[in-house]
Amino acid sequence: MKRALLAAALCVGCATPALADLALATSKNCMSCHAVDRKVLGPAFKDVAAKYKDNKGAVDQLATKIMKGGSGVWGPVPMPANNQVSEADAKKLAAWVLSTN
Repeated sequence: MKRALLAAALCVGCATPALADLALATSKNCMSCHAVDRKVLGPAFKDVAAKYKDNKGAVDQLATKIMKGGSGVWGPVPMPANNQVSEADAKKLAAWVLSTN
C-alpha cells in the first residue's frame, strides 16, 4: 500500500510540469494554431521537437520565434509575433515544446 502511494505521488510530481506548460501554452493561445501530436495551422510540437533535437541553441531560437514570429521554416503560413509572451515564458514554452518528442 505504501509503495503504491509513493509511486502515485511520484507520477503526479512528474506530470505536473508538463501539465503546467500545456496550461501556459493554452493561456498564450499557442493551442489555437498548434497541437502536441498533430499539425493544425502550424506544425505539431512533436515535429518541432524532432526538427530541433540536436540543436543546442534551440530553446533560445524557438523563444525568439515565439515572441517575434517567423516564416518559411514550416511552409508559407507565417507565425505571428506574440507580444503577450514574456521572454521567460517564451523560454519555458520552448523548453516544453522540445520535451514533447
